[in-house]
Amino acid sequence: MGLHAVLPAYRRALSDVLLFTALHLSVRLAVSVLMLPLAGVILGLALRWSGDPALTDQDIAGFVLSPLGALGALAVAGVLIVAAVLDLALMTAALRQPVTGLRPTLATVWRLVLPRLGAVFGVALRLVLRVALLALPFLALGAAVAVLTLRAHDINYYLTYWPPEFLLAAGAIGTLVLIMAGLLVCRLSGWALALHLRLIDGVPARDCFAQSEAHLGARRGAVIRRILGWLALRLALAAGVAALIGVFGSGAQALALPSLTGVVLAALLTLALWSLANAVLAAVSNGALAVLLDDLHRSVAPKVLAPQQDSAPGGAALVLTGLAIAAGVAGLGAVTVLGDLAGRLAAPQAVEVIAHRGAAAARPENTLAAVEKALEDHADWVEIDVQEIADGTVIVTHDSDFMKQAGVPLKVWNAMPEDLAQIDIGSWFDPAYAEARVPTLRDVLEVAKGRGQVLIELKYYGHDERLEERVAQIVEETGMADDVMIMSLKRAGVAKMRALRPDWPMGILAARAIGDLSALDAEFLAVNTGQVSGHLLRRAHAAGKQVYVWTVDDPRAMSRMISMGVDGLITNKPALARQVMKERAALSLAERILLWLSDRLRLESFDLVAEPSEA
Repeated sequence: MGLHAVLPAYRRALSDVLLFTALHLSVRLAVSVLMLPLAGVILGLALRWSGDPALTDQDIAGFVLSPLGALGALAVAGVLIVAAVLDLALMTAALRQPVTGLRPTLATVWRLVLPRLGAVFGVALRLVLRVALLALPFLALGAAVAVLTLRAHDINYYLTYWPPEFLLAAGAIGTLVLIMAGLLVCRLSGWALALHLRLIDGVPARDCFAQSEAHLGARRGAVIRRILGWLALRLALAAGVAALIGVFGSGAQALALPSLTGVVLAALLTLALWSLANAVLAAVSNGALAVLLDDLHRSVAPKVLAPQQDSAPGGAALVLTGLAIAAGVAGLGAVTVLGDLAGRLAAPQAVEVIAHRGAAAARPENTLAAVEKALEDHADWVEIDVQEIADGTVIVTHDSDFMKQAGVPLKVWNAMPEDLAQIDIGSWFDPAYAEARVPTLRDVLEVAKGRGQVLIELKYYGHDERLEERVAQIVEETGMADDVMIMSLKRAGVAKMRALRPDWPMGILAARAIGDLSALDAEFLAVNTGQVSGHLLRRAHAAGKQVYVWTVDDPRAMSRMISMGVDGLITNKPALARQVMKERAALSLAERILLWLSDRLRLESFDLVAEPSEA
């Protein structure tokens, strides 16, 4: 696997571990302080020109496929690739320079590479385009396979039960992915010297890929073997570091017991050592890759990396000052974030419990039994999904058909009340609920009236007629207008409801999003756990919006979300959420910090609650 070349490369990188670690950390500073914000600015400008402050889910794909969105995505991808290869570029420059001390060499290397960042960006843009052009046919074929084989039923049925057609589609798509990956590896191995040819030899960006392929020729196989060997060793070292840190962390916590403060300090020390070890490992691994590629380049096109007007007086001091300023900005940001986190950990948090599809972990989802259980568990809100059937009745169901819950392929928009009376939607969960039937929105509201509040998600599968109008009418007829909120993945649906009932609380549901969600016309945002960040929470709260997070069923994750400052937990386990909130309120600050660390570090030694069987 090319280990005969890989091991010397790692040894060479290890011999300059201080320099490579300093370069790696300086790159992380530049990326966090300059490049990621630059990518955000580019994306924000593209969205502003499109007339939309933020995009969610399917709208993102539509935007990226538009001319303006494609240009914005290309620019952002180029910046991110430059950020990704900046380590490699700096380390390559370091390999071409005599080491005269850590600070002088660090400054010299940055001064060599900075004037060439535009050249690196040009290579990055062309790389994105080449990879996209190669991948698009396979992605289109994969989409066609999915549409042709998985269009009969709702996707949740396929994901839950894995029927034969799903396995067939997965196999076909997997084969396409493997073929695409093989072609990408083949082409990327031929382009392995493109960056060096542009950075060192000054080859025009439009020619560096072709020249790289010409230089390497039949040596692509050797390149692939070396890269695979480098990657295998990188993964092995990462596993070893993780194991050692895990042993250290467990031992340190054991020695610190029974002092809770000592355990917290041990966990913090473990986190610090893990961060440092990962930084050093990344630096050494990236340095080894730089050595491998630099040796390859020297063998086909030996050339010295010449400075581009690098001898200006004070240039080194300017570079070091810039890095110091970046470090200061990053440090200030870290202190601000940690201070904000400490404040949130210490402060009591009032968080609403929102029962997802009722208490869906304890009862069949979106049934009256699940609604009853959610109310018994003292959920602040019962979240349900609503659609129209053929006669206009608004029912409570999530999928576009009844395959997942009952094995019935009937589409919701084709169903009649008499059809629904025959569909058992409870036995799939437990035979004890064989009598469960699809409830109407009116049924749920009447059960909840005087006992709780209802969060109604409008579901759209392209067959709605007057969903917003009918929902509003039913809510008012049942006297629940003051006890409901409306949300949807489809922003146009929320806008329609806003026009009908401007005073009702409305929310935007988002699995994925780009842009400024806080600028959307809504009283609250419902996002998945991967979307939650301190930045989003600060922007949303400053705009007077609440942030709910879904779907949170793990007690430590619940506590972490509370510590971050979310306003509501959308969970299948409302009883567990209530218990977590009660237990968390009784914890000391040290215990809350330890709980937060246990979730971040996946520690198993600290659990907030024992999960009740009926949660």
